[in-house]
Amino acid sequence: MSNQFLTNRWAVALLLILGIGSGQVRAQQDKMFSQYMFNMMALNPAYAGSRDVLSMSALYRNQWTGVEGAPQTATFTVDMPLNQERVGIGLQLYGDKYGPVQEAGGFASYAFRIKVGERSTLALGLQAGAASYNVNLADIKTAPDGSSQIDPAFATNISKILPNFGTGIYLSNDRTYLSISVPRLIKNKLNEYNSAGGVLSVQRRHAYLAAGFVVGISPSVKMKPSMLVKYAEGAPLGFDGNVNFWFADRVAIGVSVRRNQFTDWSQIGTDALIGLLEVQLTDQFRFSYAYDRTMNNLKDIAPSSHEIMLRYEFGFGKNRILTPRYF
Repeated sequence: MSNQFLTNRWAVALLLILGIGSGQVRAQQDKMFSQYMFNMMALNPAYAGSRDVLSMSALYRNQWTGVEGAPQTATFTVDMPLNQERVGIGLQLYGDKYGPVQEAGGFASYAFRIKVGERSTLALGLQAGAASYNVNLADIKTAPDGSSQIDPAFATNISKILPNFGTGIYLSNDRTYLSISVPRLIKNKLNEYNSAGGVLSVQRRHAYLAAGFVVGISPSVKMKPSMLVKYAEGAPLGFDGNVNFWFADRVAIGVSVRRNQFTDWSQIGTDALIGLLEVQLTDQFRFSYAYDRTMNNLKDIAPSSHEIMLRYEFGFGKNRILTPRYF
């Protein structure tokens, strides 16, 4: 069996997993991040402006390193408060590639921020944007000998512009946050063919519930637990649990557990164990890294994933940067 055929078979498997190849398959379609707690703008438009300064972040994820056609994702976000921090605005740009699928897009965010206590803020957010979605199906050869034989189901490429909008709620103070969001509400068609002339795949709505808090253990050590519950329409729940320890407000180390999607407690399985490192290099510049160790059935062929994030924050002429910002 040729390497080309193995690559093609992997690409076809990705398509099936993501719901393109079968009308019955339901799975999470949105981008996955191990450092969700540092990249909330990618999940919730209501987060815009919550750091109280002009904040810029870049994140790159290389999933299942060494597997040809495996997902690679890059995001860039920028957000800032306006009108005496009563409003937040933001921009998210991203590129996502897996197998023959390429997606690139951008979303503008607006958050209306309401003081609900001396130190707490409730933000209501909206975002709107569009993505370019392309699938080079004609490049997938399904013959075991790697010849030009093409499955008729993969004979036509897909190229679409997918407009969308989303919403979210973000409640936070200096030590706690709660986030609820649905980043994409429109169920765009991803392809328009099958033997019956129906639609095989659409963008599924995804909902996210995230929460976290910080507690002091000693004058120089703080513990920051967080969690993320993920729901893809038509699929079971997924769950990420994390705990980070901050030392002198400059260095943090942590560990996360990602659970497979499940419908009841008897079906819970560990998808990955994740190690995290975060370093506040200066008052304005932060670096973080995540290493995923695959624990499911892919562990022998795709044992690891890597994620790097950089953040830079401007002070807007303030006398200080708000450091550390835990969320």
